Amino acid sequence: MHSAAQHSLEDRGADGTRLVLSGQLTLATIGPLEAALRAMDGPIRIVDLAGVDEIDTVGAYVVCRLARAQNSDITGASPEAERLLAAVREIETAGDTHPHRLPVWERVPTALGEKVFGAGGGIYGVVAFLGQIVLGAGSLLRHPTRFPIKALVHQMELVGVTALPIIGLMSFLIGIVIAQQGSVQLEQFGAESLTVNLVGRITLRELGVLMTAIMVAGRSGSAFAAQLGTMKLTEEIDAMRTIGISPIEVLVIPRIMAATFMMLLLGFYASVVAIIGGAVVGQVSLGIPFVTFLLRIQEVVPIHDVWVGLIKAPVFGLIVALAGCYNGLQVRGDSEEVGRRTTMAVVSAIFAVIVLDAFFAVFFTEIGWG
Repeated sequence: MHSAAQHSLEDRGADGTRLVLSGQLTLATIGPLEAALRAMDGPIRIVDLAGVDEIDTVGAYVVCRLARAQNSDITGASPEAERLLAAVREIETAGDTHPHRLPVWERVPTALGEKVFGAGGGIYGVVAFLGQIVLGAGSLLRHPTRFPIKALVHQMELVGVTALPIIGLMSFLIGIVIAQQGSVQLEQFGAESLTVNLVGRITLRELGVLMTAIMVAGRSGSAFAAQLGTMKLTEEIDAMRTIGISPIEVLVIPRIMAATFMMLLLGFYASVVAIIGGAVVGQVSLGIPFVTFLLRIQEVVPIHDVWVGLIKAPVFGLIVALAGCYNGLQVRGDSEEVGRRTTMAVVSAIFAVIVLDAFFAVFFTEIGWG
């Protein structure tokens, strides 16, 4: 039970007014006293702490603030109280308590060096992770009965089947936007019929697969990182290693295979749905019959455009799965790290997909598939 902090004023004549404090000057009891001290108007010459049973940092701060405001002397403090009062005075007189900041010509090279060093460690970790996947795949090839087929089917359902509605809606709307905006621009040249070419080629070569990869990165890549990160945090992965089960074989490889294979199907599905969206705009706005639009696609879109999308899709799926699984397995410390690594997985996957898409564009142009 805390004894309340109390105060009283004693008029000592020529010595001035003495404020006597007693009880416990702690965070739990000092509230009413602090309000009363703020309301005092008269000058106080001495603050007497002889009757104080216990004092903490909050109490010491209130006493020092009062003494500074009233220009008072503090007497009767115990050795423990004197140490606290001295510490509070030192903090008050220290001024700026922020850490010293290095000048810019030192901060920039230091930060750059830390980033380079971190990048080197990251590259080492990625290479080690890829090596573990290769070893795990080799082990499963030697012992095919250990292959986690149920886990693979489950991940294929999560990555592919459950993503069909959202990817279909997104692709349909993208097809509508491309057809509508493209027809507006082509109308200036009297070439509205070329909207079919625009929709067919851009969806099969680029946007169908690219937007699907971004959607899978945000949906499945983040899920991979969060799931594996949580398992790492709760030591489930360490427990699997302890009983002789390889996390790479059971957790990572099924996710990578599912994302790689399902991206192939999802990318083609997204392109088809986007073309259907464009055909709807052609029917409604351009006067091109729906069936005629689809038949025209077969005539104006070269077959190698289909192969371009089919080649890029599994590569994008592989990148997304690798980014999600790698960042999930790098979780250390606390739950905040799970969120940070999940964000890193999505950002790095999308960045890598866009960079690879640019390389693919140059490569296919060079081989005559532009």
